[in-house]
Amino acid sequence: MLEQQEIQTFLTLSGELHFGRTAERLGLTPGRVSQTIKKMERLVGAPLFERTSRQVRLTPLGARLADDLRPHVEGIQDAFQRAVDAGKGVTGVLRVGFLGALAGQLLLKAVAVFAARHPDCEVHIHETQWHDTVSRLLDGDIDVQITDVLFAAQPGLTAGPVLASEPRLLAVPAGHVLAGKDAISVTALADHPLIQVPSDIPHRFQTDRTPSRAADGTPVPQGPRAASFGEALALIAAGQGVFPVGEHAARFYPRPDIAYIPLHDATPIRWGPIWLTTNTSGRLREFVRAAGDTTRPAHP
Repeated sequence: MLEQQEIQTFLTLSGELHFGRTAERLGLTPGRVSQTIKKMERLVGAPLFERTSRQVRLTPLGARLADDLRPHVEGIQDAFQRAVDAGKGVTGVLRVGFLGALAGQLLLKAVAVFAARHPDCEVHIHETQWHDTVSRLLDGDIDVQITDVLFAAQPGLTAGPVLASEPRLLAVPAGHVLAGKDAISVTALADHPLIQVPSDIPHRFQTDRTPSRAADGTPVPQGPRAASFGEALALIAAGQGVFPVGEHAARFYPRPDIAYIPLHDATPIRWGPIWLTTNTSGRLREFVRAAGDTTRPAHP
């Protein structure tokens, strides 16, 4: 049977791939780290690492073992931390943000569950826009935000459980040639100027909403750039372009000068909480857990 420290040594080395740095992180000697890995390899009956004078690499077996062990170790740590947080109680201030109307509705549900469980923790709610969705997390102005999970597709950010997944529509001017269609394909984007999102937001979100090419490789013409969703709607209504949106936009942003057409072959938009990976506070963990619980059916 392996000891907790032996498992931690193996997982740390699998990330560092350097005996000296692993020893420094764990407060051990490089020799002790080496002995631990050799013991594990004897138990397994095969090498877990390939060692040369220049580098250390995981073997395929070692990589698979690391992938199998890591979620179990993290689960144990999370369970213990939840017990610690429960013992201390969740207090202080939690600053939560939301981007758009649907995210606001999801946020309110999560806040209601969180507040019922932790009445001593004060919750401050903030609305964000495209351009500051990430920056307010990085600056520490907001602890956690509910938004399109693609905003977390960059180093330093983590996405939590998906709270909602919705089909896409294409927002077009009311008098547009596509306005009377029952549904269209994403290939139609190549025929119309596409409203652009701010250039300083995550690249993954930009390429998802404003691709430079259609699925068949045809270039997509670029329309003017919008700083916010409200500005994008105004540009669409003015006839300056089209823009893909979530299905909720037709309900929350109905306008006589804009038509919403289903994109029958587009991938859905997913909404959920995102936060700084380094933010491991009990308040944040409990809020993410509360948000996830809003999507689960209640049991008597």
